[in-house]
Amino acid sequence: MAPTIHLVRHAQGFHNLSHENEQLPDPDLTPLGEEQCKKLQQHFSEHEKITHLVASPMRRTLYTCLLSFEPAAKSGKKVIALPDAQEVSRQPCDIGSEPAKIKAEFGDKVDFSLVADGWNDKSPESKYAPDAEKLDQRARDVRLWLQDLAKKAGDDAHIVLVTHGGILHFITQEWDDIMPGRGTGWENTQCRSYEFRDATLKDPDAALRELQSSWRQRRGDAIPLTDTEQRQARAAFSHNIEAGLQNAKN
Repeated sequence: MAPTIHLVRHAQGFHNLSHENEQLPDPDLTPLGEEQCKKLQQHFSEHEKITHLVASPMRRTLYTCLLSFEPAAKSGKKVIALPDAQEVSRQPCDIGSEPAKIKAEFGDKVDFSLVADGWNDKSPESKYAPDAEKLDQRARDVRLWLQDLAKKAGDDAHIVLVTHGGILHFITQEWDDIMPGRGTGWENTQCRSYEFRDATLKDPDAALRELQSSWRQRRGDAIPLTDTEQRQARAAFSHNIEAGLQNAKN
């Protein structure tokens, strides 16, 4: 079997309740968000196959990973905090906490070895600035990191990555379900499963392809967009990001 990558958007956080709440720094999960984690844990059928747990270092993604995939966490698998998987915007809700703070909060449940000072810097000069080209590169870096992890883990690898709706579109290079008025087509705690397009794991882009079973479960007989249509949808999404940045400057 080929390695499987399970991509998950975090559960509902308090910033999801209103635009005003987007000013909350690195917010907690809501009580509904915690319930969403419990439901995901109940419905996810491959807990025993999980080889690695990975999450953005944001508090809501770390808690979503620990609660939703509790069986794997309790078996001794630490969550690897991956800074490149953080969300795209510069809103306070999308800027992470200082390393010392999150290390004290999560302790040895999370491997913070990749989280250095400055990981939460989203200034224009930073690699984490919400610039379309930088987001493309950062998403590619995530895929390459996952591809390298899959190489080391072998064909039976089942890697879970809990991250955010905006960056998920860049990671998957899928843009067909962007919803008007929202920054993502991913629902809270939605899980989609992928494989690498290149089964040899040598693709310099580490492109992903959603498993047919995952696609059918959420889209039925719908026909995916062509590569050209995906590029057009991505251009529109990137334009919206850049327009939002310009408005923020003004």
